[in-house]
Amino acid sequence: MTSRRDLANAVRALSMDAVQQANSGHPGAPMGMADIAEVLWNGVLSHNPANPQWANRDRFVLSNGHGSMLLYSLLHLTGYDLPIEELKNFRQLHSKTPGHPEYGYAPGVETTTGPLGQGIANAVGMALAERTLAAQFNSAEHAIVDHRTYVFLGDGCLMEGISHEACSLAGTLGLGKLTAVYDDNGISIDGQVQGWFTDNTPARFEAYGWHVVSGVDGHDSEALAAAFAAAKAETSKPTLICAKTTIGFGSPNKGGKESSHGAPLGADEIELTRKQLGWSHPPFHVPDDIYAAWNARETGATLESQWQVLFDAYKAANPSKAAEFERRVAGELPASWAADAQKYVDSVVAESESIASRKASLKALNGFGPLLPEFLGGSADLAGSNYTIWDESKEVLHNPSGNYINYGVREFAMVAISNGICLHGGFRPYSGTFLMFSEYARNALRMCALMKLPNIFVFTHDSIGVGEDGPTHQPVEQTATLRMIPNMSTWRPSDAVESAIAWKLAVERTNAPTCLIFSRQNLNHQERSAEQLGNVAKGGYILFEPDATPVSIIIATGSEVGIAIDAAKQLQSKGTAVRVVSMPSTDVFDAQGKAYKDAVLPLSIRARVAVEAGVSAGWGKYVGLDGDVLGLDTYGESGPANEVFEHFGFSAATLMERVTSCIKNCA
Repeated sequence: MTSRRDLANAVRALSMDAVQQANSGHPGAPMGMADIAEVLWNGVLSHNPANPQWANRDRFVLSNGHGSMLLYSLLHLTGYDLPIEELKNFRQLHSKTPGHPEYGYAPGVETTTGPLGQGIANAVGMALAERTLAAQFNSAEHAIVDHRTYVFLGDGCLMEGISHEACSLAGTLGLGKLTAVYDDNGISIDGQVQGWFTDNTPARFEAYGWHVVSGVDGHDSEALAAAFAAAKAETSKPTLICAKTTIGFGSPNKGGKESSHGAPLGADEIELTRKQLGWSHPPFHVPDDIYAAWNARETGATLESQWQVLFDAYKAANPSKAAEFERRVAGELPASWAADAQKYVDSVVAESESIASRKASLKALNGFGPLLPEFLGGSADLAGSNYTIWDESKEVLHNPSGNYINYGVREFAMVAISNGICLHGGFRPYSGTFLMFSEYARNALRMCALMKLPNIFVFTHDSIGVGEDGPTHQPVEQTATLRMIPNMSTWRPSDAVESAIAWKLAVERTNAPTCLIFSRQNLNHQERSAEQLGNVAKGGYILFEPDATPVSIIIATGSEVGIAIDAAKQLQSKGTAVRVVSMPSTDVFDAQGKAYKDAVLPLSIRARVAVEAGVSAGWGKYVGLDGDVLGLDTYGESGPANEVFEHFGFSAATLMERVTSCIKNCA
């Protein structure tokens, strides 16, 4: 009879064989956690390998993503479309089994992990999304949203600060369907962690408000099954299972040592390990009886079929809510979105209001929010400054069916949690903080872009216009570096109209994330023709055209557009014709066709000056070798915003001088 240890040994063998063949990887964690994974995947986890997108599946996250062969082995063995050839191609170019799990490659991979700690934060987001979606859609008779989130994590995840941010919030929110399993093997890359990690982890999580099951033998199937049962029984708190394991379990010479963490065991050691485990099969060979015992397709099909019966009954009783659920899970915008959203934009155009773009952002939330019940927003303790709470916001802490999350001062976790919400499905998350503090969240922003998630990030207080708070809070390089992130679209609007259009386009961008960057200070409304309004969506467009043929072009964004218009009008009065191009989104402009870009920035006009209250890097591609950039390649100063702007030369007078000089140099 096939034993549970035999099933776990299949994971160990596949993991060490794949790492050995790749001559690269991390065999230690998969071998150490194989018994835990076997118990979870063969007796606890609700999933269907034939349909990895089944809406009511349990979510599984491998936060310690370097142990990716654990996940790939589980997916292969349980019947996902991940053939043995893909395991043999572990870490090879264009395989479905990259070095760390990547969302969108192997079916069943719920999120991209590797940067330690972000997986647990993603899992918090998934658990929160499940609870909120359940509260919004379940009826007394039909619980169509009823699943759990499981996450494996190691010492490294717990040492990273994001784990504190995310797990603290999870405890506060009482996410009872979240279960984390701590692989307590006492080893990291540098050796035994007791030299740098002596936290009382159970006490730490109890202080967060978690239910803790401590002292579990990670190689005892019965103890593990009991721990998972205890986690399921606790409905008001998230659970941490502390499982003591041996890294590289089964390896006679490298088990329990850092040498098994991040390098192949070696052919000789693998042969010895096979003998110690009693696994007599050649590399990448799994006996039929082992495959049969692991295969979850029949069970998965039954689980989904049972849920489908439940959902069909729900649909018969609640046809409109069922249709809305299906729309939201599919990630589709409401059928009336295009027309209704345009009506709001038209109303902003008609208002011609001069306000701070952060306030224009709030107005956009109030305009678009009622159209999008899938909005699930939040702020890192700055809602009163970010203006991320709109009129119909309801805090999830006090209302499980709400639409607003008080993240607290947790920028990194906020973004990673919102990534998890996005990955779960059923919501369009947005989150806000000061632009300066995007630095705290940087790696989670990068992970969002890497996964091409349609998350929306609201960053306010966008420049030295922050004023008296000084250079610690005045972003200089942040906008430029956000523009550098592949797949990220970045908008810095010049007024309420551009702000409304930027929000609309962010919502409609369903295949990648968007950063919306807004000002603290008021921005003057800019008049536009119908053609100009249409061209805002192209990222860059001619906002002011002089009476005569232009001899120079000013390119501006955000608050500096007003300065550019003033300078161009004054230059025109002095007989110098200057075009002003507003470029709220460089990436969107770059994606336009050559004919359009050449019409906006013709090569024949060499005298170009870009102006932005931030670093000059990045503007050279638009102004060319003969052009100039009025930027800020230093840090700001503390003082009233208008005085700080004047101090650094962000004025119409200075811009006029730069344009005049550029024209002379290009003559």
